Amino acid sequence: MILGCIADDLTGATDLALMLTREGMRTVQSAGLPPDDLDVNNVDALVIALKSRTIPAADAVKQSLDAAEVLQRLGAQRLLFKYCSTFDSTDDGNIGPVTEALLGVTGGGVTIACPVFPQAGRTLFMGNLFVNGIPLSESPMKDHPLTPMRDSNLVRVLQRQTKLKVGLIHYATVDAGADALRKVLESDREHRIFIVDAVKDDHLRSIGAALSHLPLITGGSGVAMGLPQAYLAAGLIDQLTPAAERMAAPQGCRAILAGSCSAATRGQVRAAIAAGIPSFRIDPLEIADGVQNPSQLLQWVDRQPADKPFLIYSSDEPDAVRVAQERLGRDKAGIVVEHLLGAVAAALPARGFTRLIVAGGETSGAVVQALGVKALTIGPEIDPGVPWTRSTSKPDVALALKSGNFGSEDFFLKAWDRLS
Repeated sequence: MILGCIADDLTGATDLALMLTREGMRTVQSAGLPPDDLDVNNVDALVIALKSRTIPAADAVKQSLDAAEVLQRLGAQRLLFKYCSTFDSTDDGNIGPVTEALLGVTGGGVTIACPVFPQAGRTLFMGNLFVNGIPLSESPMKDHPLTPMRDSNLVRVLQRQTKLKVGLIHYATVDAGADALRKVLESDREHRIFIVDAVKDDHLRSIGAALSHLPLITGGSGVAMGLPQAYLAAGLIDQLTPAAERMAAPQGCRAILAGSCSAATRGQVRAAIAAGIPSFRIDPLEIADGVQNPSQLLQWVDRQPADKPFLIYSSDEPDAVRVAQERLGRDKAGIVVEHLLGAVAAALPARGFTRLIVAGGETSGAVVQALGVKALTIGPEIDPGVPWTRSTSKPDVALALKSGNFGSEDFFLKAWDRLS
């Protein structure tokens, strides 16, 4: 195994695992620390999915160091710390503190921070992050319920999170190619972490070619785009394996569980309802009051037709989210939804449901934990950053774990076509 990856949430891990698989690396993903019996003998990369994005920074550091220890024990020669392509974090962390800690276990030196993913509309220019051409601080991410992003300049954002000096490798250098990138990294003795501009896939491939020797790389899934070819050229892996276009999935019923309140997921919910998919909206205030509960939802599930998917969702507009947070507290408003959807998901396999779409990073983590899924193989890409996956053990389920911000409006409708 050449590459060990630590992701700060489940859908981010899946996004990264898809990128590595699509580019030819044999990749497996684990939900939390991998089970002792996980076979990595024929694996090029292992991605460990944590749930550390919004927990206290000290806890995120400990979880990440535990994951790094496991990966290095399993033979990983390089580490990659993966976070969201919109750099979701607060001034208290967690990207800076985790990066500092991982630099410590990889021998110090320097690293980069590059959340860029052009296929999903995430680009960096002169240190400023853009979402579909809109500055991050003006995008819908400014209203994120847990990590509102109010500053587009990632040099400033990251510098507020770390004692290490943060620099910038700007567009002109990246556009000049791998050699120019490498020279800057080798000659700059002042900075320890570099925000790296990139606006297209060619830039990401140059970054991979120039910096694949680094013991630690940090960023979004896009930063991994150039690594497989670079590892092949360096003789670190023997071959690249073509990605599958379809995935065999266990036969059974279909369901969609959406806990994200992002603009993308709200649009996907509207499209699914307009297409006639049976839907049930849950409300954190009603959950907290005991009005909505797993038994009630499962009774509704049992009344749905078996030949089409259903949708259970909590997605709502920012103003409604704020009302729930003001009453319940920021964290509890999300936790009650996650617990309810997790309880529903845990009951679905026994009812014959084997094909599930889950929207939202926190929701995906809750669902996978409730199902007891320990590791996943990576299947075909549905939309940029979102593949189908399949559990490596019981319960045998196919899962599409979607970041709230990802996917086209018809995602909930078209995803099933990639399964056989």
